[in-house]
Amino acid sequence: MTVSDAVDRHAALRSLADARPVPFWLDDPDHRPAPRPALVGDESCDLLVVGGGYSGLWTALLAKERDPGRDVVLIEGEEVGWAASGRNGGFCAASLTHGFGNGLTRWPDEIVTLERLGRRNLDAIEDAVSRYGIACDFERTGEINVATAPHQVAELREYAHEARALGMDEDLTFLDRDAVRAEADSPTFLAGLWDRTGVAMLNPARLAWGLKRACERAGVRVWEHTPATRLGARGAHLAVATPYGRVRARHIALGTNAFPSLLRRVRPYVVPVYDYALMTEPLTGEQRAAIGWHNRQGLSDSANHFHYFRLTAGNRILWGGYDVLYHYGSRISREYHQRPETFARLARHFFRCFPQLEGLRFTHSWGGAIDTCSRFSPFFGTAMDGRVAYAAGYTGLGVGATRFGAEVMLDLLAGERTERTALEMVRKKPLPFPPEPVRWAGIGLTQWSLARSDAQGGRRNLWLKAMDKVGMGFDS
Repeated sequence: MTVSDAVDRHAALRSLADARPVPFWLDDPDHRPAPRPALVGDESCDLLVVGGGYSGLWTALLAKERDPGRDVVLIEGEEVGWAASGRNGGFCAASLTHGFGNGLTRWPDEIVTLERLGRRNLDAIEDAVSRYGIACDFERTGEINVATAPHQVAELREYAHEARALGMDEDLTFLDRDAVRAEADSPTFLAGLWDRTGVAMLNPARLAWGLKRACERAGVRVWEHTPATRLGARGAHLAVATPYGRVRARHIALGTNAFPSLLRRVRPYVVPVYDYALMTEPLTGEQRAAIGWHNRQGLSDSANHFHYFRLTAGNRILWGGYDVLYHYGSRISREYHQRPETFARLARHFFRCFPQLEGLRFTHSWGGAIDTCSRFSPFFGTAMDGRVAYAAGYTGLGVGATRFGAEVMLDLLAGERTERTALEMVRKKPLPFPPEPVRWAGIGLTQWSLARSDAQGGRRNLWLKAMDKVGMGFDS
């Protein structure tokens, strides 16, 4: 380690000294609703929704919008918004495919339709936020994907060219070095691709809490601290057991995502990985002027191990990403919510990106599990003669795509063939992950290979090329 590296590391560690080990968004007692009691005894309903994150909340709300007379129950193992829905970066993207590049690679014949449906879905979220009066700091600022290495500049130019060829370039703008630094000034930025309207910034916890209130006003019965422990059939009804009771339902929608599905057949398709983030103290006017960023877009870099960052309504900077950690056996635990070595690394990277902000301090540090699958975008299905539907695999872009997933689940439960259910993306599953220990070894080798690719100008080794060939390559 050089003297300069040691100084950078020490400064980064000082910036973390006062960081509270809790998610910034959930640390909001003035807006956090009181928890609902646990379910005790037996209940019955038309539709049972399992999971109180975005996936379950949108499903319950849209079910009542489609049929106000439908009796809907939602159960959540902790509190609504406690997991990924209250811990993410607050990027609400139109993309249903974890980015244009990933979608184009996997569904080239459907990409125009998928992009159109994604934009329509984001419009519907914006409309719902307004109609239901959800105060979640919704700002449709767009997002800039920035290049921080020369090979990434070429990749962004190619994406812009492909979008233009498909007639999808109306809202996509390629920015050269000077243009991107005029939007947000970092010495690391070499170019950018600005999606002007396809991404909104919001407060993720307040969105979840607002959806909870909207569900309850629509007549959804919500129970918290009520984990679902078992799914079975009892005559004409399905039954889900909970610690103190049971819910019988005609139909069930599963929105458990990173957590083990009640359907064992779904579990091989999902692995939980841990993502981490930091939040700074509010920037002064002088600090904001030093970095520009007047249009408040979301930002992310183009590396395989990438960072995402954005301004909050209170002019703090959220800085997250880079390390994505898988634990053997798909283990999920609260002990993984804090990882000092990752926070130290994130802090060092932050000040390399924005050296103008030297001396800024972080106030919050946290992590949480997200669900990923081998195609890095959601998949869907049914079980038990079409009476149970599920959606999972959002890979960090679920803030927006979960509403689309809710629509798909409701279509599937209704047995309807719609534009959504006709999609190849909806009809076909990703490849499942292998069992342990092959799963752990394969994920570890992939992570190592992706880091090597970043360090070697984007060149993909034999392992990554093999993963590309079988449809498990990362390209977003």
